[in-house]
Amino acid sequence: MLPFREIVKDDFDAVNQLIIDQLHSEVGLVEQIGHHLIQAGGKRLRPLLVLLAAKCCGYEDRRHIDLAVIIEFIHTATLLHDDVVDTSELRRGRFTANAQWGNAPSVLVGDFLYSRAFQMMVRLGNFEVMRILADTTNIISEGEVQQLVNVGDTELSEADYLQVIGRKTAQLFKGAARASGTLSDADNETCLALETYGWHLGIAFQLVDDALDYDGNNVDLGKVAGNDLAEGKMTLPLIQAIKCGSPEQSKIVSQAITTKDSAQFKAVIAVINDTESLKYTLGLAQQHIDKAKHCIAALPTSAYHTAMQELADFSVDRTY
Repeated sequence: MLPFREIVKDDFDAVNQLIIDQLHSEVGLVEQIGHHLIQAGGKRLRPLLVLLAAKCCGYEDRRHIDLAVIIEFIHTATLLHDDVVDTSELRRGRFTANAQWGNAPSVLVGDFLYSRAFQMMVRLGNFEVMRILADTTNIISEGEVQQLVNVGDTELSEADYLQVIGRKTAQLFKGAARASGTLSDADNETCLALETYGWHLGIAFQLVDDALDYDGNNVDLGKVAGNDLAEGKMTLPLIQAIKCGSPEQSKIVSQAITTKDSAQFKAVIAVINDTESLKYTLGLAQQHIDKAKHCIAALPTSAYHTAMQELADFSVDRTY
């Protein structure tokens, strides 16, 4: 177990158990798909962020366990819907729910997870946490729609790309961190520090994810290489390659994106490597991690504070 997980091991185990408990449904297919997702594992960085942030604020109750599960259910619901939209077949090295059971069950179980998350929020009894997470889920949906609109747009700017990942990825990290501070009755300055930390952490996390999709040496990703290219997604490595490549190189990348031609994956990687677009993307991710760590530098020193710094470093050092 990674060091920053070890410090909240008991709480993390409690989160995993509560996830299983809250997946209960009288409809067998709901539980079947739910358990398929849980057994697939995943990094669970978002619920981990909840646990660490709450403990960093000196929280001593147990409701942060519920909040961590709420965040994980919201995240998992978005994954179910994403895989349907993207027609993905693999996630975390396993068949996606839509590949195994079809699109309709995947969408509906995603809806079940959203509604279960909001049931748990009501039981949590903290109106401000509910407001934060309601706003969060709304902004995530906007980001997903905007990403869909941007498919195949080879003129997409870096600023527009960053706006999308800010909404669809960073927003949940931001909301999770802010809600943890709110649940812990932390002062506004602390909540703002946590929120901004979560924002930069989420941006960096997505930048690394998008870079890993074009890392020809990566075998740990657990999804089909070139998925983003086949889906016509304009991510930063492609934006940078088009911007910095020769006219011929830019044309190779642009045509591959426009036609969603995964057969051009190796040719696109060659352009990305030649333009050092992965180095650029990972460098920007590191800048956001540095900002994230700076945001919480003034928080009280503790083992949990150290773990949050380690979590930030892991987000850019990982290979999966």
